Amino acid sequence: MKLQQMIGLPVIDSRKGKRLGTVKDAWFDEHWLLRGIVMEARGWFSKFVRAVLWDDVLTCGEDAVFIIGAGSIRSMRMTEIQRSFQSGCIRLKDLPVVTIEGIQLGRVSDVYFDPYRGTQIVGYELTDGFVADLMEGRKWLRAPEDPDVFMLGEDAIIVPAMNEADLEPVAASDP
Repeated sequence: MKLQQMIGLPVIDSRKGKRLGTVKDAWFDEHWLLRGIVMEARGWFSKFVRAVLWDDVLTCGEDAVFIIGAGSIRSMRMTEIQRSFQSGCIRLKDLPVVTIEGIQLGRVSDVYFDPYRGTQIVGYELTDGFVADLMEGRKWLRAPEDPDVFMLGEDAIIVPAMNEADLEPVAASDP
């Protein structure tokens, strides 16, 4: 599943069937493992967001995210969420992917994760910009089985020596 497909989905209490909010972002730990989902803040200028730990997410489907219950929602300071997909201090979206030889393969456009395998990122969709996306399409970089192969840093993802030809094309029909 693509992370951007999850953003905007309603968050539903599995016990009562009540809509509790909307997914606004996803947050990661220092090893870039999915820690939880971030929901909208309480007020316009609030320093707090509502978040749900990934362990409390029961199902992440194409139309809704079900959580254990309303008690799973916690209030967190925005500064506690250091790494996120699009709104934290360190954002995965638009992070450059660079080889150890100093060749930039693209920027992260989306993240693929397996909602049934836990918190593992399974791949990255890379972009070279709007025009390149139209002309050549986006590329897909499979995440390695060994997490030590990629260095997921604050300002770049560093990967072993490869070139753009080693990346897989993203099919136009991908959901």
